[in-house]
Amino acid sequence: MNILVIVGTESGNAQMVGETVVEALTCAGHTADLVETCDGDLAALDLGARDALLVCTATHGLGELPDNLIPFADALRVEAPDLSAMRYGVIALGDQTYSETFCRAGKDMDDLLASLGARRRGDRLEIDACTQPLPDEDAVAWLAEWLPLLET
Repeated sequence: MNILVIVGTESGNAQMVGETVVEALTCAGHTADLVETCDGDLAALDLGARDALLVCTATHGLGELPDNLIPFADALRVEAPDLSAMRYGVIALGDQTYSETFCRAGKDMDDLLASLGARRRGDRLEIDACTQPLPDEDAVAWLAEWLPLLET
């Protein structure tokens, strides 16, 4: 499968998770591209040629998307592409201490993709920084369950 992994990060944790996920996907025989910075050019991402999209994002500030993910989300909102052929997953990182905004960026990206017709496979993975000190390990375990769901 050809999977695009888009990372939204501020402190680097989501980037570390994204890099680990891409490595695991590649080791499993898939083509996986990591996008750390999107300038909002959806055509350059070639979403139509991808079998799946995986968004791996931290939550920043008061529940906002990380700065590097904002252009991608804004482009999706403005261009409103038909993503009905796209299957996707979301790995959301957050801190349960901030209960009202816990994993808000991942939830918002999930809602945005679904509003454009994309079909989420499996549950969204929500990683709590307070209780899960090794988010990359949790992500790889989740990935093993997510990948077979892309076949449906």
